[in-house]
Amino acid sequence: MAETPLDSAPPVAPEDLARADLYGVLARLYYAAPDAQLLAALANAPDPPASDNSPLAEAWQALRAACRSAFPVMLENEHTRLFVGTGKAEVTPYLSKYVLRHQADTPLADVREALRQLGIARREGVGEYEDHVAGMLETMRFLIAVQRRSLEEQRDFFERYVHDASVAFCSALSDSEHAFFYKVVARLTRIFMDVEKNAFSML
Repeated sequence: MAETPLDSAPPVAPEDLARADLYGVLARLYYAAPDAQLLAALANAPDPPASDNSPLAEAWQALRAACRSAFPVMLENEHTRLFVGTGKAEVTPYLSKYVLRHQADTPLADVREALRQLGIARREGVGEYEDHVAGMLETMRFLIAVQRRSLEEQRDFFERYVHDASVAFCSALSDSEHAFFYKVVARLTRIFMDVEKNAFSML
């Protein structure tokens, strides 16, 4: 990514850093299967506060538990079968597919233009299109923690390009008979998207 410095932006609040971190974790899990190092880091991540019995906290704990019993080779196979496939992925990770309603629609072009206006560009050598779920979640992390965009700007990108498509993507992933670890990731993603949607609706 290429960034546009926003040195005049206020510091990032701890709760927003936590949001950015979760976006980053989810982006990494969808981009490639987690290796042993990442699995260990997630399995040993801090517990939520004991008083937090929210669906998001429970989904986070479920991911940590899944990481403790996972084997990297099996996750590599699962990731490939779900998102890469031979010729066609079982669950496409490109979010534009989930919002395409008419042949004349150009959701990927719209995403590219929105990213250009935000000063964000695809890195050299990256083969995935900009609307890959990992890229879209990473963009949210970038807007929060790197560019330090306002909540209104974050909301606009989230509501236009992330929420509806990612929810549909998570539903498709949850319905797959070949999703095991990634079904847990999908549940966490879906709950987090709903938390973000509700929070942005209060602005």
